[in-house]
Order: sequence, then structure tokens, then C-alpha cells
Amino acid sequence: MAANEQSIKDKQSEETLAEKKEETPAGNSDACQENETIAESGTEQSLSDECASLSEEEIPSPIHSTEELTAALNAEKDRVLRISAEFENYKKRSAREMADFRKFANETLIKKLLTVVDNLERAIASATADDQNADKSSIVEGVEMTHRDILKLLESFSVKPLEAQGKQFDPAFHQAITQQESDEYPDNTVITEFQKGYLLHDRLIRPSMVVVSKATSKNE
Repeated sequence: MAANEQSIKDKQSEETLAEKKEETPAGNSDACQENETIAESGTEQSLSDECASLSEEEIPSPIHSTEELTAALNAEKDRVLRISAEFENYKKRSAREMADFRKFANETLIKKLLTVVDNLERAIASATADDQNADKSSIVEGVEMTHRDILKLLESFSVKPLEAQGKQFDPAFHQAITQQESDEYPDNTVITEFQKGYLLHDRLIRPSMVVVSKATSKNE
């Protein structure tokens, strides 16, 4: 009997130990859950603290008054108007530059043609120098016709010769080769024209080469 009672007590002790072992993990699990809850609560508190720490200067302030809104709109309107005016000025300047380019695009070619005109005029002057009243030969007449045709062609491109003979000397249009004493002309007058000057539209492309008069010196 004593042996059986001892066996029953040992069995009860083993069951009790087993029950305690099974209870221990459950307790640990509860502790872990409590720790996770505390951690989550700490994270939320940290985010809340960070949001609260943002200063008002870091957040852009909206326009609160009608005056501020009106001032902002006026400033933007002025900026747009200024850009528009600058663009209009650019278009006008470009149009003027293009017009000038078209007007004077043939300037180099015309200057070359003026040399041909000079040679024709010299040929005509040389052929008619002996006798101004004599009949002109067919060659001279042909040269004169060619000369007239070239002048008409130049005129169609707005090229005009300058009238210098007998005019007051103007350094803006005349290039003086020398001065010559003269009683026939007033002082500082063009008395001889060696080479004609020409205008292309309103631009001087070649000045007139001239001799200018000066007052006659009187010896006492």
C-alpha cells in the first residue's frame, strides 16, 4: 500500500510540473504583446512630436487678403506686358533690318556696274571731243545708247547720280581732289567733276570726285 501511495504522489508531481511548463510560454506571449503595444504607442507619439515641431516658417503661408492678391496679379500683368512690348520691339527691329537688307542687297553689284558706266562716258567724251557739231558715227551712237540703257537699269534699282557741277562743296557727298583759284565761281564751289557720285535709295555708295574753287589771291 505504501508503495502505491508513493507512486500516485510522484505521478501527481509530474503532472503539476507539466502544467507549469505549459503555462510559461503563454505568459511570455502576453509579455511580447505588451511590448509591441508599447513600441507602437511610442512610434505614434514620436511622429506626433515631429509634426508638432514644424515651425510656421517652414509651411508656405497663403495669401490672406484681397490687397495682396491684387498686388500679385498686377505684378504678373506688368511682367506679361513688358515681355509683350519687348517682343514687339524685336519684331519691328527685325522687319527694319530685313527691309534694309532688301534695299541694299545689290550694292556690291551696282558698284561694279558704275565702273562700266564710267568707261562708257569716257569713250563718248573722247569720240566727241574734236568737233561737237560733227555728225556722230554709228559706234558713238551705239555707245551712247548703251550708256542710257545702263542708267535706266540702275534707276530701276533706285540708283541716282549726284549733281555736283556748280554746286556748293559738301564733304558729305563730294570728295575734293584739289582746289583751284577761280574768278568765275564763288569760293568753295565745285568747278570740275572728275567722277560722278551715286546714291542707292538714300545711301551714298560713291562720292563725287571734284575740283573745288578758292578765292583768287590778290598781290598788292
